Amino acid sequence: MSRTDNGADPRTARSLRTAPPSRRGVLAAGAGAGAAALLGTTGAATEAQAVPAAAPAPAPASASAPTPPAGLAPYASYWFPDSLPHGAPGPGITWRSLKQWTPESDPDLAYNTATVPLAPRFTPVPPNAGARAGQARISSLVSFGPTAENPSQGSATADHYALTHWAYLDELVFWGGSSGEGIVLAPNAPVVDAAHRNGVPVLGNVFLPPVAYGGDLQWTRDLVQRDALGRFPIAEKLVQVARTYGFDGWFVNAETDGGDSSLAARMREFLRALRAAGAPYGLRITWYDAMNSTGRVGWQGALNQLNQEFFEDRAGRVADTLFVDFRWTPQTLTASGALADRLGRSRHELWAALDMESNGWNSSVRWDAIIPRDRDHVVSFGFYRPEWTRNHLTDRSPGAFHRADDRFWTGESFDPAHPAPEGTWRAPATAVADRSTVTALPFACAFNTGHGERWYEDGRVVSDTPWNHLGLQDRLPGRRWVVETSGARPSVTLDFAKAWRGGSSLLVSGPLSAPAVIGLHCTRLPLSGSAALELVHATEAGTVTVEVGVAVREPAAPGEPVPYTWLKAPVHGSGKGGWRTSRVGLAALAGRTAYGLAVRITAGGNRAVSWRLGALSVRDDTARRRPAAPSALTLDAAAQQDGKACVRLSWRRAAGPVRHYELYRLLPDGTRRFLGGTCGTALYFPSVVRAGRERAAAFEVRAVDELYAASAPAGATLAWS
Repeated sequence: MSRTDNGADPRTARSLRTAPPSRRGVLAAGAGAGAAALLGTTGAATEAQAVPAAAPAPAPASASAPTPPAGLAPYASYWFPDSLPHGAPGPGITWRSLKQWTPESDPDLAYNTATVPLAPRFTPVPPNAGARAGQARISSLVSFGPTAENPSQGSATADHYALTHWAYLDELVFWGGSSGEGIVLAPNAPVVDAAHRNGVPVLGNVFLPPVAYGGDLQWTRDLVQRDALGRFPIAEKLVQVARTYGFDGWFVNAETDGGDSSLAARMREFLRALRAAGAPYGLRITWYDAMNSTGRVGWQGALNQLNQEFFEDRAGRVADTLFVDFRWTPQTLTASGALADRLGRSRHELWAALDMESNGWNSSVRWDAIIPRDRDHVVSFGFYRPEWTRNHLTDRSPGAFHRADDRFWTGESFDPAHPAPEGTWRAPATAVADRSTVTALPFACAFNTGHGERWYEDGRVVSDTPWNHLGLQDRLPGRRWVVETSGARPSVTLDFAKAWRGGSSLLVSGPLSAPAVIGLHCTRLPLSGSAALELVHATEAGTVTVEVGVAVREPAAPGEPVPYTWLKAPVHGSGKGGWRTSRVGLAALAGRTAYGLAVRITAGGNRAVSWRLGALSVRDDTARRRPAAPSALTLDAAAQQDGKACVRLSWRRAAGPVRHYELYRLLPDGTRRFLGGTCGTALYFPSVVRAGRERAAAFEVRAVDELYAASAPAGATLAWS
């Protein structure tokens, strides 16, 4: 996007993007085409260059996945509003009309439906005096994969943007779309399930691309069409898709130029209809600053009289929030906030766009125009493509990615309670208060990030296949990582070399010349006389004494230390791989509320240590029942070739609360191999390999509860042909 045309009058100016992209001979380049269009960056890398396509779904370690038959692998859904492009779609692309979509005709519905409800959140006292509650918030536009052939349920690679800093987000937009694939995108279920577990709404994307990127004004007219009764059928379809798939609303970005004031009025009426239809279900709309009241596209970089009617008109609210184009200046943001005030709207419902795609934390940002230190925040802000933290890396291992992502969100100190000296990058943790959803027992965390090089169960490797599936991600500590010590600060990281459950664990390593307190979760947990806290941990170097901290009140003010009550954590048992269990009764705190959890480790002899925390749980320590089992595990579809098969499996949901389901392959030697997991009731596997001369491949599915207890299995088999 040109940064030199601020103030261009959209009523007289031609499209602000008149030249075709220099490195885009074809416009069917996946989400990257739409992304570059929003930014106006000619010559930007295509999505295929920026985000390599991932293989669809976990597979056994020894298998090389065959190409599945057409139609068997499920992918995230995308459409055109009604009419389709001329010609034929490219390889791997399916053109679909949203107007013709129905849940009953959707063969991938079970794979694309999110099931985790949106959790309520609270705001604890911030860990530093600069982080403010109730002011600026953060939206994030993320491309998790290509538009076409984006796997519905993860894939067999650990190289994935496994976002974990949900505590700072107020909204996530599932960004993507292109004129050659589809321009209405529904987020895939793992993203929604992970976000909802952390209280973050997820929006699908409606992208009407610029003409230079293949945009066709007919698609805008299709979107806002009325039927014979004066209704907006596509608005009703968008609400139906969001409700059926389980996400929270739509980001609407109308950048196809050539319209007039009549089309703009129709767009506003469409947004009103979309809002009215979605309001009973809590759906929300974010409008992007592109089309204005003239019907032309003229990016304002502000909320002003030319785009105000898409945010708030004389009849009231039209969109819930407005994503202000990158052309903003300190003056236009100040004026935008003042206009929002006059309209009776919160100025923090305006997202000032920040382009992270190319330079991440090296980007030049006029922070004081948005979140000044010495006065109230002016507006909120929105990150465009923060997955730069993964995409820019040469080493894209999970550990390297999380170190980069922690630096992006927390800052160079890697400690939100002790921010690094002010530099060019103002990390979100230094300005925006974090939030948490940990409010009820039982609660557990195995520090699983939603991807890994292996899958562990009780400290044992049960699959050595790399994987990603964000729906399996735990509720991780929001503040990474608050460390209090009078000695040298140890390194605190999410580590993938060893885990208790899932793919990762928390590793504390380095010199420990004084006791170190590692802050974990901010909570609102009611404690009873039978409440207990349990740790699963392993000491790999040095000698370590462990205590657990439970805070029964909050700090007196932002930046003040958390007042923990410290309890010894004696070892009650040990397991394979050096893992040990410590259980601490909390009866002495009965009737109180736990506001925070921490561990304090002390090294024997003040030497360097390597200590790993595999799991943390707080629960009522009473008799426990296994979760109810799912039923009717069914082989819905399969294709075999040369001793390999790709299969679709589904089952009936277990009664009672379920965190997720896990699928295993039962091998002839009696061992079980983890194949994958999901919060839904269907999974696709691209490569099941025949074991020797076995006559049938045996599968089982188990329900897993919040404390990771597994149910009895339901089974099914695939006879080898």
